[in-house]
Amino acid sequence: MIKLGEKQILKVVRMKDFGMYVGDETEAILLPRKYVPVGTKVGDSVEVFVYRDSSDRLIATTEEPALTLGQVASLKVKETGKIGAFLDWGLEKDLLLPFKEQSVQVRPGKSYPVALYIDKSKRLCATMKIYEYLSSESPYEKDAVVQGIVYQVNPNIGVFVAVDGKYHGMIPKKNAHGNFKVGDPVQARVVAVREDGKLELSVRERVEFQISKDAETLIEVIESYDGVLPFTEKASPAVIERELNMSKAAFKRAVGHLLKAKKIRIDQGKIRANTGE
Repeated sequence: MIKLGEKQILKVVRMKDFGMYVGDETEAILLPRKYVPVGTKVGDSVEVFVYRDSSDRLIATTEEPALTLGQVASLKVKETGKIGAFLDWGLEKDLLLPFKEQSVQVRPGKSYPVALYIDKSKRLCATMKIYEYLSSESPYEKDAVVQGIVYQVNPNIGVFVAVDGKYHGMIPKKNAHGNFKVGDPVQARVVAVREDGKLELSVRERVEFQISKDAETLIEVIESYDGVLPFTEKASPAVIERELNMSKAAFKRAVGHLLKAKKIRIDQGKIRANTGE
């Protein structure tokens, strides 16, 4: 049985000038000549990927698609049209991402995480609604460093990440400091593996390692204010988040670190850089 959207090994059943037909005597599809491996003959087996051509006919290719049925990958938008966006997935015919399957407005030249599925018309399409395609059975443990891509941002909950394009991950709201957007690649640390197997993530290192980085960030921001930051750790969490992309607790730790190192001082409700003069 020929399977749409999957890689499979099919037998060559007959040859034509324009290519070869692969499958069996009851069902066979064309593998165009330009994709036929040199030396292939009738009776040989060939690994192919099956999709539909511009006329909606099943067709085989030996080219490597960026994703197969049920998989998740980050694909670049080539153009947008009246029915949706068209994605580059490594094959001759671009992959359609229908408007109804877009979780955010996509833009040409940008990449977004999508899954491959078969629509009601038996065509291959992409969807940005990838939650159900991700697994909770990852090999990662606490403190592991992982790579992923943002596929949803919920201001009330956090940032949802497809780890390795396979596993459920989330940066909770309390740890989601910064301006995350769908399609952003992220490197994160596993804070915890939940009972259901999903990964709780943070883009920040463990506190003992993060303090120095936060202190450096704080110094840079103070310098951008000509050496005088117009607020202290008594400022609201919203102000600290907006100016420094860190939590109030992290800010207070950074301030304490710099005070101890005598690189800053606090007076008149402001943080000033010590110039050494």
